[in-house]
Amino acid sequence: MAHLSTAERQHIIQTARDWIGTPYRHQASLQGHGCDCLGLVRGIWREIYHSEPEAVPAYSPDWAEADRSEKLAQAARRNMSEIDKMQFTGGDLLLFRWRPHLPAKHLAIATFDKTMVHAQQGAVVCEVPLSGWWLRHLSFSFEFPSQEHE
Repeated sequence: MAHLSTAERQHIIQTARDWIGTPYRHQASLQGHGCDCLGLVRGIWREIYHSEPEAVPAYSPDWAEADRSEKLAQAARRNMSEIDKMQFTGGDLLLFRWRPHLPAKHLAIATFDKTMVHAQQGAVVCEVPLSGWWLRHLSFSFEFPSQEHE
């Protein structure tokens, strides 16, 4: 799989930033109207690739606690290239786990090596620093597929 060009990374970052201010809504994925963290990534994917990578079943807010499988990481592996979790750069997908014994269930888009755009319950989509807390909970990083030909 070809690596992303600088222009492709900038497009992903700008598309993520275009969602800033979108209110949090569980299972939603509509820029300006509502999204959760998965909905944010789905919306960015649609903007970049013009379709969804795969169907997303309905899910409850506590799906990871109930299921205990790495569903988000598995889906990312089917559609993206996994990279060393600490080698991410702007335009990469980040997955976080809240607790060591639980699956990763939070997604964000790295905008630089120290910031990310994400949707979190009780807030609007925002760009925040990748503080020590976030880095300690980072579980996986993935590179989006390139649209450019090798």
